[in-house]
Amino acid sequence: MDLLQEYIERHIDAEPPQLAELYRKANIRLLNPRMVAGHTQGRLLKMLVRIFNPKRVLEIGTFTGYATLCMAEGLRQDGEIHTIEIDDELEEFILEEFEKSPLKHRIHLHIGNALDVIPKLEGMFDMAFIDGDKRQYCASYEALFEKISDGGLIVADNTLWGGKVVQQPHPADLHTSEILRFNSMIAADTRVEKVILPIRDGLTIIYKIPNDTPPDPSKSFP
Repeated sequence: MDLLQEYIERHIDAEPPQLAELYRKANIRLLNPRMVAGHTQGRLLKMLVRIFNPKRVLEIGTFTGYATLCMAEGLRQDGEIHTIEIDDELEEFILEEFEKSPLKHRIHLHIGNALDVIPKLEGMFDMAFIDGDKRQYCASYEALFEKISDGGLIVADNTLWGGKVVQQPHPADLHTSEILRFNSMIAADTRVEKVILPIRDGLTIIYKIPNDTPPDPSKSFP
């Protein structure tokens, strides 16, 4: 960890003990532990949920459940999270962590491909967190968009992709190509407002504009 990141983590809310232990266990037991959201991003996700106050959250890409548990911390008393993980070999690890949490009653785990699971989920969601298969980012966004309430929030992780998005020439791999396509698609989507935060590997915050919102006067400027 670099000195700046150490400084940041000393000056934000502490990482809860269960999440610190989960992070340690992921680094010991799992491949690609860097995929765990981690302290800073986890506290941000909790705060976004706390501020935005969604009743229902949809997460694509559970991995260890770290981010899921962070968002569950910020939920209102009647809130719930539906989280989708494609890797069934992670199910035991995930459920073990959820079972330890006093917030487990707020969390619903679905094992399967998000593109298959999302159409089967009933009702609307107020917030979504996209952190699944990077090769499906555009398809995941399109699949969940109509499930997000007007005025809802979508957060997409890894949208700076280790800086590969600005490398010239761009790396010729499917993950980078899809992240580039996703970023361009979101930038051009007039149904949403969006901003990329250079936190960790890049977080894109996307606000679904209600249909009855007056036009933004700034858009008329040359």
